[in-house]
Amino acid sequence: MSRSYPLASPAVRGLVAAFALVSGFALAPAAAAPGSATQEVRGILARADLERSYADLVEKLLPAVVNVQVERTERAPGIPAPFLDPDLRRFFERFFGMPMPAPERQPRFRARGEGSGFFIDGRGHIVTNAHVVSGADKVSVTLQDGTRLQARIVGIDERTDLAVLKVDPKGPVTWVEFGDSAKVRVGDKVIAVGNPFGLGGTVTAGIVSSTGREIGAGPYDDFIQIDAPINRGNSGGPTFNLDGEVVGVNSMIFSPTGGNIGIGFAISSNTAKQVVAQLIEKGAVERGWLGVSIQPIDEDLAKSLGLPDTKGALVARVEPGSPAEKAGIEPGWVIREFNGVPIDRLRTLTRAVAAAAPGSKATVVVFAEGRERRLTVEVGRMPGAEQVARAEPAEPAKGQPRLGLSLAQLTPALREQYGIDPSVQGVLVRDVDPDGPAAEKGVQEGDVIVAVAGKPVRSPREVAEAVRKAHAEGRKTVLVQLWREGEPRFVAIPIAVS
Repeated sequence: MSRSYPLASPAVRGLVAAFALVSGFALAPAAAAPGSATQEVRGILARADLERSYADLVEKLLPAVVNVQVERTERAPGIPAPFLDPDLRRFFERFFGMPMPAPERQPRFRARGEGSGFFIDGRGHIVTNAHVVSGADKVSVTLQDGTRLQARIVGIDERTDLAVLKVDPKGPVTWVEFGDSAKVRVGDKVIAVGNPFGLGGTVTAGIVSSTGREIGAGPYDDFIQIDAPINRGNSGGPTFNLDGEVVGVNSMIFSPTGGNIGIGFAISSNTAKQVVAQLIEKGAVERGWLGVSIQPIDEDLAKSLGLPDTKGALVARVEPGSPAEKAGIEPGWVIREFNGVPIDRLRTLTRAVAAAAPGSKATVVVFAEGRERRLTVEVGRMPGAEQVARAEPAEPAKGQPRLGLSLAQLTPALREQYGIDPSVQGVLVRDVDPDGPAAEKGVQEGDVIVAVAGKPVRSPREVAEAVRKAHAEGRKTVLVQLWREGEPRFVAIPIAVS
C-alpha cells in the first residue's frame, strides 16, 4: 500500500519509497528586477495569455527561488542499540570487564544534502522545510545568478516541517508573497518549482487535487494536494497560483515507486504564514495548550451521550494542573466549539487551540450532562515546543566570540537519541569543532549545557547571549556547567574571537 513520507532522503519500505524533494534553485531565462515578484506578476496577468504559456509568469518568479545546501555530522552505522543507553553500557562494562563502545566514540562522517527555498522579503529571509536543515552544522544558499551566501537558521518548527533561514544579500533580491490558501479551490491551476532528481531548475504545472488533507504527518496537518509533478529535489520549494502567490510549500509525495505519480503535498500557505511570522519574530513557535486527550465521536457514542450528531471532540483525559482542569472541563465532556470555531473533527480543535496565544482567554462550548454550556479558559503554553536551532555561518562576523560548538534545542527525539533523562534541562551539543576551544576542554557531542556563567540556559540563543555578555565584560573564559551520562560537571572554556 502506498504511503506519504517527508521528502528528505531516499528510503525504501518494501515497495514504498520515500524521497527527499531536495536541491535546486530554478534558473530564470532573464534577470528580474529586485522586489516583490508577486506584485510584478499581478501586473502581467492583464496582458499574459496563461492558457498559451506560463513563461511571463515564470520569468518573474524564479529569481526568488534558491538552492539550499547543508552539511551535518552523522554517525557511522555499527554501534548496537543497547550501547546507546549509558546505563546499559555501564552494565555491560561491569559484566564483561572491558570498555564498551560509546556514542561519542562512534565514527562520524560529514554528510551533505540539498533542498529548495524562497525569499519572502527583501531582508534576506528564506522559507524552506525543517527536514532540509534540521541538525545542520552549516547552511548556505545559491541564488539564481550563481551567488553563494552563508546562511543561519533563524528557527525551525518540526511539527509543521517549516524553517526560516537568513542571509545577508549583497544587493537587492527578488521575493514572493504568500497567498490565502483558504481561497484555493480544487481544480485551480498551480506551478511548482524544484530540482527533481538533480536535473537542474525545473518548473512543473498542474492543478489542485484536494485541500485540507490530513496524512498523518503531524498534529497540524493542512496540506494542499497537487498533481504538478514534484520529485526528489523539491523539498522547501514553492507552489504558486497564477497570481504569483505562494499557496503551498512542497514537502511530501505519495508514491509506491519513489517517483512522481501525480500525488504531491504542499504545506498550506496559511499554516506557513503563521509559523514563519513567529520564527522570524521569536525564533520559535509558541502554541496554545488546553491539556486534554481527545477522541472522535461515532454514531454509537453520539447516541449514548445524547448528541444530535457526531461533531465535536470527546475528552478522554484531562491533564492535572492543565488549563482545562482549571476551567472545570471533565472526561466524558464533548468540546463542540473553541473560540468561535465549530469543532467538526479532532484536527480542527488541535489547530484552533495551537493558534490561540498563550495567556489569552478563550471561550469553550462543551456538551455535558445533556446540555451545552460555555466556559472560559486561560490558554496555556504548550510544553516542549520546539525552539531555535541555529547554525553559525561558516564565516562568522569578525570580532564575534565563539566556543566552537553547534547547538540544538532539546526535543523528545533528541533526548531518545542521546539517552538524556527528561528531568535534564538545557541545550544539546550537536557537534564540536575539533580545532575550537570547547574541544580542547573535552566538551563532546551529546553533552547538555545546563548553565553558562551561573545562569540556566534553555536555548542556543541563550548560550550565545551569555557568551557574548562574558566577552563584553572582558572575560577570557566562561564557566559552563555540563550534564554527561547522569553526572554534572563544570568546565571553563576559553572564549575565542572570530
